[in-house]
Amino acid sequence: MLGIIVQLLLSYALIYFFDSRRLGVLGWQPQRKRLTDFFIFLTVSMGSCATGFVFRILFAHETWILNPAFDIQLFWNGLWWNIKSVMFEELIFRGVLFYLLIKWLGKGYALIISSASFGVYHWFSFEILGNIAAMMQVFITTSIVGCLYAWGFIKSGSLYATIAMHLGWNFVQGFLFSSGSIGNGIWILAKPSPQITVGYGTYFLIFYLPMLGFIGLNFLLLQYRNKKGSLEIK
Repeated sequence: MLGIIVQLLLSYALIYFFDSRRLGVLGWQPQRKRLTDFFIFLTVSMGSCATGFVFRILFAHETWILNPAFDIQLFWNGLWWNIKSVMFEELIFRGVLFYLLIKWLGKGYALIISSASFGVYHWFSFEILGNIAAMMQVFITTSIVGCLYAWGFIKSGSLYATIAMHLGWNFVQGFLFSSGSIGNGIWILAKPSPQITVGYGTYFLIFYLPMLGFIGLNFLLLQYRNKKGSLEIK
């Protein structure tokens, strides 16, 4: 939490010094449309991510069971950890620095820089430096997703939609189905996990279709929900 407070203070200083404005440029003030957007994008993102685990159950014959250690405290700890991590990343990559890049370089260059930086950042957060194949895969995937988040900020003029997309995917992936870096969450994979061989079509269905659905559905929602809400840089 201290890190986020420091980020907000630095963001305030940057936007005031370079643009003589306040943090309102991030669209943080709660409004009915922004709150509606938050819940819509959160639901779509959670559903898109969950389909991957449904496919794993159906086609890879995995069995997921409720974590025996699950309780309310574990739930709140996991939720709070995900909120903090998402807020930390959004304030870095889609916050004041991104707003200033749009102002100085234009939306196109700002999107490229923000997306590429988001991709490189995940080399370190995933601890895959030196594994070239993994670095390329992670860079491509996270850069595309980072571009979606950045586009969400531009289209909505607010961080609500981007935080909702980011949080929805991360919470389901990392905590609801315990596939993140914080240990077991709500559901855990029963051991021993089955060892089966699947075709390329099934592999694509399990590992890539949920991500493509996540990107495609959220992109279409951004186009539909924010036709008149695009960010204006003055």
